[in-house]
Amino acid sequence: MISASLALNVAAQAQTAAPEPKPIYNEQADARAELNQALAAARAQHKNVLVLFGANWCADCRALDGKLKAGSLATLVDKRFVLLKVDVGRFNRNTDLAAQMGVPLKKGIPAAAVLKADGDVLNATGGGELADARSMGDDAVLKVLQGLHSGKS
Repeated sequence: MISASLALNVAAQAQTAAPEPKPIYNEQADARAELNQALAAARAQHKNVLVLFGANWCADCRALDGKLKAGSLATLVDKRFVLLKVDVGRFNRNTDLAAQMGVPLKKGIPAAAVLKADGDVLNATGGGELADARSMGDDAVLKVLQGLHSGKS
């Protein structure tokens, strides 16, 4: 039997617990269907597609998402890319899609590929270049994205 004071303490802790962070990767998405939509949008907008592989549990994926929503990184992404975020779960979802694009997920996430509007892979991270996004400054992330966009690793 739980004592009244213990029950009140548990209830108080539940009220002060931090809310679950909003998911940034859609865990129920059909990644291939979303890729087809992103490619169609890229053709219409004369852009490339930036495919980010990651997961909601990944702190570096969350950090990169935050960086891409503000400042010079947001401007670069909006100007050059149609952004597609692909959930990899616990490395048990969409790993075939990552492999098809030449993205070795075992090197860490977030990982990225840039596709031309026709679906051809322009470039991809191959060595975990974004896997430490929490400690990367905006300039370091920008350098990786520019390298992917230009076709240079």
